[in-house]
Amino acid sequence: MNKAQLGPALRELRKTSGMEAKAVARGAVMSQSKLSKIETGKISPTVMDVERILTAMGVPGEIKVEYMAAARAEATEATAWRLVRRLGYHRKQQQIKALDESAEIIRVFQPSLVPGLLQTPEYMRAVFERKDLSEKQLSGAVSGRLARQRALYDVGKTLQFLITEPVLRWRLVPAAMMAEQLDHIISASRLEHVDIRIVPLTAPQTQTSAHSFVIRDDRTVTVETVHAELAVTDPRDVEMYVRKFNGFSDIAVSGTAMRRLIEGIRDGFLEEQEGAS
Repeated sequence: MNKAQLGPALRELRKTSGMEAKAVARGAVMSQSKLSKIETGKISPTVMDVERILTAMGVPGEIKVEYMAAARAEATEATAWRLVRRLGYHRKQQQIKALDESAEIIRVFQPSLVPGLLQTPEYMRAVFERKDLSEKQLSGAVSGRLARQRALYDVGKTLQFLITEPVLRWRLVPAAMMAEQLDHIISASRLEHVDIRIVPLTAPQTQTSAHSFVIRDDRTVTVETVHAELAVTDPRDVEMYVRKFNGFSDIAVSGTAMRRLIEGIRDGFLEEQEGAS
């Protein structure tokens, strides 16, 4: 099967499963119109589209491997942020939620923001406010991200976060809110299936990275650049990101040392807030 044959093959698979297009589209977090265009070959599905469709249909693993191999015929795909804006950030959060739910291991590297799964409502609102959204769009994006955070408490998953120290000092919200955000990270770090590590400024740097990325099950990597989100699926490229993640992990602090580092920064924000009162 090649990528051109993928849409019609997905349609036949759906019909064989006995599922209605409406139910599959809802489970895949896409419009029924988009699913129809994919199934009729009018548009080419992304790797993420295919994964969500197959997950919605609940197909066996061996069949999923075959279809995903065809979807990965193009190793890297780019979705411009202007298209995400047109789609709606709330819908985008739903799509990411579907990807997170289908993954057993999620590894997040963040050199610029607190990872979305660890953000407080105030922090995430500040993030989305910088995208010049209407109040309705802003509320929808925040509620969508909050819904995603249920994955943080799924003990069937392994969640690993690597955050650079400057992220903890980046003043996206006032000092008191930053202190609350750092406390939230500390609390999340106590969950048994969650591993949070901080790359300290004092550590000798053997790695460099100009952007954040998320690795899901060593299968796909999503990368955020200034103009677009990239989906990387070639195993050779995915392995590069795994090595990058592991390299940062080796110099990061975890456990008690990590919490002490965060607590020191948090206390600085609290003292600042008290001095301003």
